[in-house]
Amino acid sequence: MILKVRKMINSEIKEFLDHAKIPLRLSILTESGWPIILSLWFTYTNDGKFLLATPEKAKVVKLLRKNPKCAFEISNEEAPYCGIRGQAKARILESKGIDVLETLLQRYIVDGKNSPLGKKLLSRNIQEVAIEVSPMNIFSWNFKNRMKDSRAIKPQLTCL
Repeated sequence: MILKVRKMINSEIKEFLDHAKIPLRLSILTESGWPIILSLWFTYTNDGKFLLATPEKAKVVKLLRKNPKCAFEISNEEAPYCGIRGQAKARILESKGIDVLETLLQRYIVDGKNSPLGKKLLSRNIQEVAIEVSPMNIFSWNFKNRMKDSRAIKPQLTCL
């Protein structure tokens, strides 16, 4: 028996992204040619680009300046699984870092920039940059129908 994976339609993707409070996983190539994956908070624009923030001195900035080709995934951690992934080109936006960081703090943290973490991140004496991720291809999946009769085992993963 072959089970079909249902793709999400555009309105489902938008709803998923609106409610997703999970990091975007960004895959980039290192100088040695091996890929690495980073998990970064994201927001997205009306024209379908993702915005991330990181310190200007972060290795990801150096690597993306050298090679802007990347891949990404945003997917939930609990069944039924759904998400999007794709290939993209990234661009470093020097002047938008703090604005994007403030937006991300509002999206992911209760009390946003007024939270202890928000105050700490915004008070660092470092240059923050934005990473604009422009998808070239997007693939979506939704296992809602496939897993409707399945009881998933909850992950027992905890941070040490």
